[in-house]
Amino acid sequence: MVIKVFVATSSGSVAIRKKQQEVVGFLEANKIDFKELDIAGDEDNRKWMRENVPGEKKPQNGIPLPPQIFNEEQYCGDFDSFFSAKEENIIYSFLGLAPPPGSKVKKSPEEASSLPNGDVVGEAQGTREGTEKAEESGENEAQKEDNEDAGNLAESQEKNEEEAETATEEEAEQGEEEEPGEEEEDS
Repeated sequence: MVIKVFVATSSGSVAIRKKQQEVVGFLEANKIDFKELDIAGDEDNRKWMRENVPGEKKPQNGIPLPPQIFNEEQYCGDFDSFFSAKEENIIYSFLGLAPPPGSKVKKSPEEASSLPNGDVVGEAQGTREGTEKAEESGENEAQKEDNEDAGNLAESQEKNEEEAETATEEEAEQGEEEEPGEEEEDS
């Protein structure tokens, strides 16, 4: 599966160029295979992109602007969709790709029902749920330890205060035991 990113290499819009650079830079940085297809210099690319962006995803004027992202023939989304998926850490499901082994990538709600790599849904979810439960129980253990530490801290503070009170009382008692005639006189 090859990700196709439709761009306009000779765009006069700074905003469009920045969006294109962000998408391409992210894909390169994460070593995701993709093809950059220019719609400014190739009429066939421009026509294909415009025809394959779903109607509900097209802007009001009907002409979708780059960058537009596809997985082979399947539409993934525009820059805003890409950015949201990146922020929610569901970029691989957005692109219709399986996350790399060992990654801590969330799965989108859509991916929960159909996985592009053909895995059985119940297996993938079961593994994820088991991991989430293990993480939650780890958090609960950490919270219990923190609460115990806080309890121990409160107990030790109370103990220190009691010891200080006892020491003060003992000093006061010792001072009372001295008789008035035993004090040294200044000459």
